[in-house]
Amino acid sequence: MANIKSAKKRIKVIETKTARNKAIKTKVKTYIKKVEAAVAAGDKAVANEALTACISEINKATSKGIYHKNTAARKISRLTKLVNAVA
Repeated sequence: MANIKSAKKRIKVIETKTARNKAIKTKVKTYIKKVEAAVAAGDKAVANEALTACISEINKATSKGIYHKNTAARKISRLTKLVNAVA
């Protein structure tokens, strides 16, 4: 355990940020699962709706610094490709 006041504060701040990051990442994963489930069901309309919501959440996470922009672009690209493959 840290003895210096500033080090103690850093530990508390890091715990808060970690919890926030984890919550946002979990939310994004849930949206991704919704898209994948819609694709698996073969429902194009629902998949497109879920994809739109998912892209929005990924972009929000990226703007908050949770994901690197290239990571976000990769995730969006893969999901879009998946949805477009549904006939």
